[in-house]
Amino acid sequence: MQRFKALLPQQTRSSLRTLCSHRRAFSAQPNYAKHHDDDSQEQILVEGRAKSRAAILNRPSSLNSLNASMVARLKRLYDSWEENSDIGFVLMKGSGRAFCSGADVVRLYHSLNEGNTDEAEQFFKTLYSFVYLQGTYLKPHVAILDGITMGCGSGISLPGMFRVVTDKTVFSHPEAQIGFHPDAGASYVLSRLPGYLGEYLALTGDKLNGVEMIACRLATHYSLNARLSLLEERLGKLITDEPSVVESSLAQYGDLVYPDRSSVLHRIDTIDRCFSHETVEEIIEALEKEAAESNDEWYSTTLRRIREASPLSLKVTLQSIREGRFETLDKCLVREYRMSLRGISKHVSSDFFEGVRARMVDRDFAPKWDPPRLKDISEDMVEYYFSPLSEVQSELVLPTALREPYM
Repeated sequence: MQRFKALLPQQTRSSLRTLCSHRRAFSAQPNYAKHHDDDSQEQILVEGRAKSRAAILNRPSSLNSLNASMVARLKRLYDSWEENSDIGFVLMKGSGRAFCSGADVVRLYHSLNEGNTDEAEQFFKTLYSFVYLQGTYLKPHVAILDGITMGCGSGISLPGMFRVVTDKTVFSHPEAQIGFHPDAGASYVLSRLPGYLGEYLALTGDKLNGVEMIACRLATHYSLNARLSLLEERLGKLITDEPSVVESSLAQYGDLVYPDRSSVLHRIDTIDRCFSHETVEEIIEALEKEAAESNDEWYSTTLRRIREASPLSLKVTLQSIREGRFETLDKCLVREYRMSLRGISKHVSSDFFEGVRARMVDRDFAPKWDPPRLKDISEDMVEYYFSPLSEVQSELVLPTALREPYM
């Protein structure tokens, strides 16, 4: 475990015992008007507790994937809870076997094919605004990541103060494999992992379990799934807004764990050698060279995962993670918003539509990427994703924060 602690850059996170005392200014007054969205009320449940509130993602049949109405309801709830002095802290969890499998990309795919681009833009704008709210929340926040946590599922949880993982947690960012890019703050989070682990996870879509998330500081606490009911019961009785009290309660039901010998974290030196290169082509070349000198199947598996992804998404994703290393959360989100709108525009490529079709709609798992090869992708095609939006599309505007997120 000490090996992984030593790998962490100093700027990755401050100790929870020395949280910065600066606070983000309150957001604009939340809309307290009654909303008549029965679906979102069923899909985001609320539990009232002594001095806290819990938001429960409740689409278990869809692995709690997020749609526009769910994100909008989360944003409204969190805005109102932040300004309610009777609420000391907030908790989020999922129902069923997932915390959140990310955005409902199938619904987004069909909506875009019907020409509803405005709906997609609003979805991304609301989602990224909520990620920023989560990352700069004025009150302690506990996310219980029990089960599948993919894509923007990490975006709505990891920037917060406390992240509890379990023996059921499965974390991944497989966006490049469906012709998209890791978004919702992923370029901020992944770029702050030890060494070049973030590049590895983003380009391969490989998974981490809860123990590995603890080891590389994606999570703050680990608890066995069987103990979660005790942990939640303890939290539900707390009457506090003090982070240290919440932390001590989480620690009371925590477990000390270490990655097993098969963990990819034990390959951090190899990952650094291969994934520190400047381009995707050089990363692949480095992996091929090491594979030729070794009988280790890990290399061939890693190469296969990369080659299954959209070549354009690989290049866009790598640049996004590299830029994220030097940007604050708000800057990452503003840039990712541009990238997402470019990715669904079909102006340069239709890889998002082809990836979702092949892997999630028709399920033939044989996407026809365009362009099909890395060598066919020009610098201009990649830079298009990072360029400012046109006057027709408004940029994402976030309130100014006085401190960095806890992540």
